[in-house]
Amino acid sequence: MREMSVAVQTARPQVWLEGLGEWSWPGRGGAVADLLPPSWVPAFPPRRERALATPIPAPDAPGQSGPAIARRLGVGAGLSAVAALCAGLALTSPSRVMELVGLQSQAHGSGLAQTVRERVPAGTGARSLPPPTLVPVSRDAAGSAIVRTSYPSPALRGQGSFLVYLPPGYGSTNRHYPVLYLLHGNGQHDSSFLEIGLQGSLDRLISRHSIPPLIAVMIQGGAGTNNWRDQGSRRYESYVLEVQELVDRTLPTVAARSARAIAGYSMGGYGAANIALGHPERFAVMESWLGFFNGLEGELHADRPVLSRIGMRAFLYGGASDEIADPSENAPFATALRAAGASARSAVYPGGHTFEMLHDHLSQMLEFAGGALLAARRSGAGER
Repeated sequence: MREMSVAVQTARPQVWLEGLGEWSWPGRGGAVADLLPPSWVPAFPPRRERALATPIPAPDAPGQSGPAIARRLGVGAGLSAVAALCAGLALTSPSRVMELVGLQSQAHGSGLAQTVRERVPAGTGARSLPPPTLVPVSRDAAGSAIVRTSYPSPALRGQGSFLVYLPPGYGSTNRHYPVLYLLHGNGQHDSSFLEIGLQGSLDRLISRHSIPPLIAVMIQGGAGTNNWRDQGSRRYESYVLEVQELVDRTLPTVAARSARAIAGYSMGGYGAANIALGHPERFAVMESWLGFFNGLEGELHADRPVLSRIGMRAFLYGGASDEIADPSENAPFATALRAAGASARSAVYPGGHTFEMLHDHLSQMLEFAGGALLAARRSGAGER
């Protein structure tokens, strides 16, 4: 699989932001973000031709080598070989390229555009599970801790597991915390969020009072390009909801919609958008990092009555040179979210589909999520 280089531009990290709303860009001393790109950047990146309309041959098809298949956008049987390669890479450095996005060729017009009631029951099997044991993984100098747990997941019909960030001071008070749920990309691991600096970033933002103390739950997904959707006997969307219910039963959370955010990168960005729109009664904040939104138009249309009443805060960003997740999808989808009643913003930054991009913008996304959770909690939107 190819690696994609990224030119780091520290002087001007943001290319353009399609709307300001009530937010100035975090980390820039209160200065507002630029509304237009610099002259050397196209105002709207050219849309790359997707391979969705072209059948993708199987890996053993004549004339198709593994690298040739890996360069295609979208997914089919041919990307099973690529997924295996991704799983074998030791992603210990942000310099490693991220996975190819797993995008089903039948996404448009398929079961993606369904209503909440048709897709997943309101409750999951989590209520019948005993609280899992939290196993310490590490603690840092700031006093935050990382713990891991696993449990027999009814949704997966196998083991589910997740990592949890516990903020400094956790356990020393009777405080209850908002929760940020995080979904990784295809072929990656829950620990990838720690590799891009999640623990240190949250420590700094909390210590500066930039965000309220919160719990972050990094969910370990399954192998392959499941897009965090219910698929066959393994129900990944139901699994995320199962984890959410289990976390509320196990940890001192604020068990309310206004205290829950969901975010993810690449395939996890799609999963975060899909699950938040499928279950707007559960999540008040959604973020997509280098993600995609194919097939979610119907879901968003079905959500209009709900979002117009209870709202949702969202941030979507892409990479200007991303050859995997088309960056030109972010602004139109943010516009569609606003039209449906959400408060949504989008941005496109220099760089591609890499861990460097996630690392460079992690603190900004965490600050947005923390601020959005605080605003949602204050407004009590959607609470019953």
